[in-house]
Amino acid sequence: MNRTMKTTVGLLAAAAMVVPLAACGGGSSSSSGDGKGSVYFLNFKPEAADQWKAVAAEYEKEKGVKVKVQTAASNTYEQQLKSELAKSEAPTIFQVNGPVGYQSWKAYTADLKDTAIYKDMNDQSLALTDGDKIVGVPYVIESYGIIYNKDIVAKYTALDGAVIKSADEIKDFDTLKKVADDMQKRKKDLGIEGAFTSAGFDASSDWRFKTHLANIPLYYQFKKDNITAPPASIKDMYMDNFKNIFDLYITDSTTEKTQLSSKTGDDASSEFALGKAAFYQNGTWAWSDLQKAGMKDSSVGMLPIYIGVDDKTEGLATGSENYWCINSKASEADQKASADFLEWVITSDEGKKAMSEDMGFTTPFSTFNDVKTTNPLIADANASIQNKNLTQVAWDFSMMPSEEYKNVLGQAMLAYAQGTGDWNAVVDAFVNNWATEYQATH
Repeated sequence: MNRTMKTTVGLLAAAAMVVPLAACGGGSSSSSGDGKGSVYFLNFKPEAADQWKAVAAEYEKEKGVKVKVQTAASNTYEQQLKSELAKSEAPTIFQVNGPVGYQSWKAYTADLKDTAIYKDMNDQSLALTDGDKIVGVPYVIESYGIIYNKDIVAKYTALDGAVIKSADEIKDFDTLKKVADDMQKRKKDLGIEGAFTSAGFDASSDWRFKTHLANIPLYYQFKKDNITAPPASIKDMYMDNFKNIFDLYITDSTTEKTQLSSKTGDDASSEFALGKAAFYQNGTWAWSDLQKAGMKDSSVGMLPIYIGVDDKTEGLATGSENYWCINSKASEADQKASADFLEWVITSDEGKKAMSEDMGFTTPFSTFNDVKTTNPLIADANASIQNKNLTQVAWDFSMMPSEEYKNVLGQAMLAYAQGTGDWNAVVDAFVNNWATEYQATH
């Protein structure tokens, strides 16, 4: 997923669509005469089109079940899904991009709670739900948190009076703050310019804060109130925690607060790769750039973004915009055939190789726990997901009502950081503007 896509999660289906039903009710009539059923997968990812066709051919050869794969052209998935679901031979497997996208297709989602793809999830909280119903299962996941330089942290722990003896001791916000504050005071001893990289608010970087960082307090609010669908309004909750972590970023930093408006994502990446900072908020996708800049995989790890709420059980922020759904209007035979096909994809050697190696996906399934990775950030993400004592922070930013909502929040955060605005304006942009933008988009 590229950075632009990350900042526009949920926009593909922000406007609810009314799907015209064919005479058969939009169901699939493609079941084979032998009662085995058949599969029609409408694939979202053009870059994996050939790989999915190869998987389908292998399964058809092995099981004797017809599998059709059709791939939507880039940026046309919603329109094509609308068209295909109206046909008599409709997709039996399709996908949604999260809670916002689900609202458009909720009438077509079968309950997946008894399927292998749900049962084999390392962390079932990552599934897309509607009440007690499991409506979507992510098949590609990414994680983000606070990436840290192990070499700098090790150098710090060797100093007299260091707050910690090992990075493993950073398990809550209080410890993170004490370490960062002490590093900032002793930056000359460490050869760094700041504990954290620049929290830049150039368009190439601001999504890390107005979307990804803002997601953390939002997650705890939605978790507390059991919110699983985009709400019309939100409350003033955990905003002090949000302020504390943001203050840490902009105070114990490589960069003066007044310079943040022009700092880019590349600036932050470069600062971290060159050893100018110990901490850098980003995700598993960042390793490619860091590796190209010369970092070794043994020098990089990732911590959760602790904000002082449930820190001891907090995992990384892990989510997806790629959820498998099975068409509830398809015949029972086709629904079973589709569930069986997906089970084979995540359990067979051929399917696992196709997803992990050929398609390059990081998956949430326990059946992939033995698959090795050379990306140290993915390795930490997998360890977090597989740790039954941790709960992964959901990507609830996918429920933010609009891109304008994020922009207004980002502008308020920048003004606060630069001293031209106060935190009350951030709270207003975060809380009150949610209702305004929800109304505007509905």
